[in-house]
Amino acid sequence: MGDLDFEIITRTWPYLLSGLQYTLQLTVVAALGGVAFGTLLAMARLSSNKTLSLIAAAYVNLMRSIPLLLVIFWFYFLMPIVLQKITGAERPVQLGADRSAYITFIMFEAAYFCEIMRAGIQSISKGQVNAGYALGLTYKQSMQLVILPQAFRNMLPILLTQTIVLFQDVSLVSLLNVTDFVGAAVKVAQRDSRVVEMYLFVAVVYFVLSFALSTLVKQLQKRFAIIR
Repeated sequence: MGDLDFEIITRTWPYLLSGLQYTLQLTVVAALGGVAFGTLLAMARLSSNKTLSLIAAAYVNLMRSIPLLLVIFWFYFLMPIVLQKITGAERPVQLGADRSAYITFIMFEAAYFCEIMRAGIQSISKGQVNAGYALGLTYKQSMQLVILPQAFRNMLPILLTQTIVLFQDVSLVSLLNVTDFVGAAVKVAQRDSRVVEMYLFVAVVYFVLSFALSTLVKQLQKRFAIIR
């Protein structure tokens, strides 16, 4: 333990900070995109149109049954070939690691956010939809103005909990040689042979941020009671 050199953290902090910023940015974009796409999937699953409902259910079940790492590799390595076949290009259409990471996480997380939002929508009494109809609102207006705001409120703690899981899962993009927080730490550790210091520092940062968000979730659970 006497050989540990934690000054490596201060010397490489700007580089590590840029990686942390990338991780947080990807987390926020994937969470917002996942919630938006997931809400549409939830509404599709609850739709009276059986075809639309089955397609949405198939997508959600597929994504929830496959490891995230496999989805990342599939999209990064196979999607260029698929796009080549579709566009008729001479070579595979390269999307790049960054673009692949953003699209993959949005698509994958949407399946989980879909189930959360579906539960939130179903937690609202159907009588409120009928009340909206009585006031002259269409189904779309009733969902936008009455149901979805309450569903978001009810599910906010769970949405944030899933976002914490997403924040931790983002570390997988380092396998695509993307310089996220973990990727930056790995490169520094390999370059300066300071594996223990870097990995310990990364673990502490993840613990502090995840614990802080978990505390926020607990506060929100006490503040926002389920509306029935």
